[in-house]
Amino acid sequence: MAIRFQYNKTSLQALEKQLKIRRQALPILKNKEAALRVEVKKARREAEAVHQRLQESIQEHENMIHLWNTFDFDLLEVDRVDVAERKIAGVNTPVLEKVHFNRTPFSLFNRPAWYPAGLELLEDWTGLELRYRLMVRRTELLEHARKKTTQKVNLYEKVQIPEYEDAIRQIKRYLEDEENLAKAAQKIVKKRKEEARL
Repeated sequence: MAIRFQYNKTSLQALEKQLKIRRQALPILKNKEAALRVEVKKARREAEAVHQRLQESIQEHENMIHLWNTFDFDLLEVDRVDVAERKIAGVNTPVLEKVHFNRTPFSLFNRPAWYPAGLELLEDWTGLELRYRLMVRRTELLEHARKKTTQKVNLYEKVQIPEYEDAIRQIKRYLEDEENLAKAAQKIVKKRKEEARL
């Protein structure tokens, strides 16, 4: 993308203004990129910790695996998931607030004694799984924003700022040359007038 400009002072002022804006924005964008990089790492660690907790809990109850074959999974369903938004480094990210479950009433006399504990365990696992999925989504959003910010930093730093500086340099040289030619022409005219008087 080559910058279009004219060889005049108005164009020079416009380019200088654009260059100033980009130079002022660059440190802010670099700080945002660094903050996003840190937040992405943090979000990944948090997601992995939740996933690890879920896996450990499942492994801890592995001895009950044969009991789950007899469990009635219709007794529990997710009614509603409350998700809030939190801004992290200027990016809206989802945060799990609460998971609401619907429990179908059942007779404790007709069902095994471990069903209430099983329901609690399922609620816990479901909550952890939903939290993990939202944390993965948060990581993806932050990573996307970091990539976009990195692209913008590179665009400003490696493309636009050098192009604006080059265009400004060209205009200044042109205007200086034009001024020098005008002065030289004035001197020639002045010299001819003096010669004409003599």
